[in-house]
Amino acid sequence: MKFRRYKNSDNFRVNLTPLIDTVFLLLIFFMMTTTFNKETQLKINLPEAKSEKSIKQQRIIRIIIDENGGYAIDDFEHTLINSNLDTLKLALKKAIGEQSDPSLLISADKNAPHYAVVKAMEAARDLGLMKLSFEAQQKPE
Repeated sequence: MKFRRYKNSDNFRVNLTPLIDTVFLLLIFFMMTTTFNKETQLKINLPEAKSEKSIKQQRIIRIIIDENGGYAIDDFEHTLINSNLDTLKLALKKAIGEQSDPSLLISADKNAPHYAVVKAMEAARDLGLMKLSFEAQQKPE
C-alpha cells in the first residue's frame, strides 16, 4: 500500500470559524445571564455632636409564650390567666407603665402555636410598640 505524502505545506489551514462561533455564543450567553446592578451612593454630611449625653438604657419588656400558647410577661413563673388578646394588652400596658418608647422581645417556645406569636404581635401593634424583636437560640456547633 502506498500512501501519498503532501510535500506542500502551504495548503494546510486550520479552520477557525467554529472556534469563533463558540466564543461568540459563550459571550452572548454570559451577557444574557449576568445581572447588572446599578448602585448609587448618597454623599451625606452628618452633623457633629458638641456634647455627649448619656443614653438611658431602656427596659426590654419580654413576652414569653409557652408550648401551649400561654403568655407570661417578664417572668417565667407567673403566666396570664387566659390567652385572650385583651388580657395580653392589659398586662403589656401595666408592664410598660410610663415608658415612652419601650422595646419588646417575644420569646416563644419552638413548639408554640403560630397564632400565639401572631396574637402577641397584634397586641404590640395595638399598643403602638414599634421596637419588636424575637429571641432565638443558636444551634450548637
